Amino acid sequence: MHADIVDLRQFYHSRLGLLAEQSVAMALSSIWANLPGERLMGLGYAAPYLDRFRPDAERTFAFMPAGQGAVNWPTGGPSSTALVFDEELPLPDASLDRVLMVHSLEFAENPRETLKELWRVLAPGGRLVIVAPNRRGVWARFEHTPFGAGRPYSRGQLVRLLRESNFTPGAFAEALFFPPSKRAVVMRMRGVFERIGRRMWPVFSGVIVVEAQKRLYQGLPVAQRASRRVFVPVLSPQTSRASGVLPHSLDKTVARGYFRLMS
Repeated sequence: MHADIVDLRQFYHSRLGLLAEQSVAMALSSIWANLPGERLMGLGYAAPYLDRFRPDAERTFAFMPAGQGAVNWPTGGPSSTALVFDEELPLPDASLDRVLMVHSLEFAENPRETLKELWRVLAPGGRLVIVAPNRRGVWARFEHTPFGAGRPYSRGQLVRLLRESNFTPGAFAEALFFPPSKRAVVMRMRGVFERIGRRMWPVFSGVIVVEAQKRLYQGLPVAQRASRRVFVPVLSPQTSRASGVLPHSLDKTVARGYFRLMS
């Protein structure tokens, strides 16, 4: 089950979420400095991190899973967000240069199928970065943050999964060495925890960041299949059958994605 878009947005607007974003962004910057003239897609809830790459990229957009829901991004401008199924992306083959997965792989119904779909839409030499909860880390053991939900991974599991999906794993980075605590003293010492953790216990980081490159010398079997999923339109205001009154509890900034499985 995906994390809820409301919970994700609230977390990243909290002080703990802002500190977590800074830690993960630092790890990302050690792998991707900038992306001049490249096409970048964020999958999952990558919006807090896409702003760092957007000024240099040719185009940047955010794909958010239907089971999670979506919010408008970027704020204050035309929306570059789409509600999608991660195994059936509405993109042509080889149309992207980079993909950033955050709060995505750990919630995927079929991680291999999701990665194979990303392989399809990446251009030759395209690169993928995954930010996934570390199964050895403290953050994966507490459910009050999005990093404590879904399926955590170890380095070895990520490497095997990427190789099985025709990606070549490359650089690794770690983030979130401070405890996921809301206490002021812990937050003030975040920098100390991060510096010591990177040197002393990198295997116990809260998240693992890994870059992988699309591999071309081995083909992927492609099976034609009909989509099992259908969007049910819920964004049009509907009156109550009993009272004829529009629902007043609709959050205009949130587009919730509901779908059903079709046999």
